[in-house]
Amino acid sequence: MCGRIVDPNLRNTEVDMSQIRIDPFGGRFNVKPTETVVILAKTPLIAMEARWGLIPSWFDGGSSPKAWKAATFNARIEDAREKPAFRQVWRHGRCLVPVGGFYEWSGPKGARQPHFFRPGGNEANLYLAGLASRWRDLLTCTIMTRAATGAMGGLHDRMPVVLNADEREAWLGSTDDVSALGAGAMLAHHPVAPFGLQDDGPELIEALEG
Repeated sequence: MCGRIVDPNLRNTEVDMSQIRIDPFGGRFNVKPTETVVILAKTPLIAMEARWGLIPSWFDGGSSPKAWKAATFNARIEDAREKPAFRQVWRHGRCLVPVGGFYEWSGPKGARQPHFFRPGGNEANLYLAGLASRWRDLLTCTIMTRAATGAMGGLHDRMPVVLNADEREAWLGSTDDVSALGAGAMLAHHPVAPFGLQDDGPELIEALEG
């Protein structure tokens, strides 16, 4: 599961940023499905803006993205190639979704505790496997998930597919050997203070004291 992310910092990378218009770019700490996110695709990598929540190109249910009701902001990497919403872009719609981190929640309903996950190594960003699809004139995307590894700290049974440098190349190269992708993800995490739907700012990722 991956339902809230933090903007990446791509300023000092070699990625072509010419198509990015998010203003201010890199300043959001509570990005939600249906909002605009950054994806990386093509060779060499180009940063593009996409709606988080994939809408397949064949959908003909109206002129507004809101007409698409399915929850397609995540896709299971184990079976996405067989799902109607994702199978057309499984091979040729691969992308990376760079993030500064993401959140996961633990605890009972009504007393959920958010945790912030960030890179466990020296990189500034996590690079998540994604799929992108253009619906009408709108670029849309989904984030792939897999069975959780120890890096999730036992907080959830699913986690985003976090790719290392070699895995990024394999994923973008349309490999079908995906069972091990993200298995060795290096993550660090800490609890943070509960926050609301519209809250934002760097204080959201500060470690909860005590």
